[in-house]
Amino acid sequence: MKKKLIIAAMVLLSTAAVFASGAKEQVNNNVIKIGATPEPHAVMLNLVKANLKAEGYDLQIIEFTDYVTPNEALESGEIDANFFQHLPYLESYNSEHGTHLVSAGGIHIEPIVLYSNKAKSLNEIPQGGIIAVPNDPTNEGRSLLLLQSAGLITLKDGAGLEATPFDIKDNPKKLKFEEIEAASLPRVLTDVDAAVINGNYAIPAGLIASRDGLFIEGSDSPYVNVVAVKQGIENEAKIKALIKALHGQEITDYVSEKYPNNEVVLVN
Repeated sequence: MKKKLIIAAMVLLSTAAVFASGAKEQVNNNVIKIGATPEPHAVMLNLVKANLKAEGYDLQIIEFTDYVTPNEALESGEIDANFFQHLPYLESYNSEHGTHLVSAGGIHIEPIVLYSNKAKSLNEIPQGGIIAVPNDPTNEGRSLLLLQSAGLITLKDGAGLEATPFDIKDNPKKLKFEEIEAASLPRVLTDVDAAVINGNYAIPAGLIASRDGLFIEGSDSPYVNVVAVKQGIENEAKIKALIKALHGQEITDYVSEKYPNNEVVLVN
């Protein structure tokens, strides 16, 4: 009899644990834990928190200031999504790290820009001038393509999105390149002749492309900023709700007011 009571108790405990686990899973399905760089990504996410709350989702935003940690956190399952990177960077990161991250939806483009505190035009960049560029492969290639569009260099045929300074074929001004972590580029701007800076680091530094930029990436850029998730959850209801919210009127109004000079360009 005692043995039967023990078995019955164990069954009850096991059943309770299953129900508790199910309840926990249910709660977690209503939480969207997302990593983002501060501006404009975290700002945009904060604008849609109320809308998602009305739909039953608790949006929890964790801010990061680099390009690697948020992808590590996403791959490990610490967060449900992240919002900071463009699609070519995401694809390059997967290739290099063997991760399984995908885009759940494109949100906007932040044109990359060549800035200078010393030169007022491209012609004023001196012979032998020092140009700082991001040191991650995708954004470095993007920077060199920008400099080629500006007429400062010519890349070898087929250099593509992951070009490096070794792929430069013509360099009339004999420019020198310093590869710097993207987040540090605004801080080194005074120490170099010019720097190519990503929007999500230029904007918090108070740089305005139309005012401070020497050359701005075209609107046909393939570098669309996306909400990234672990492969397999991109069609979950909470992720679809997040993408829908980021395509909503609050974001359109914010971008129109905050970035009238197209520092941020929304995509459908």
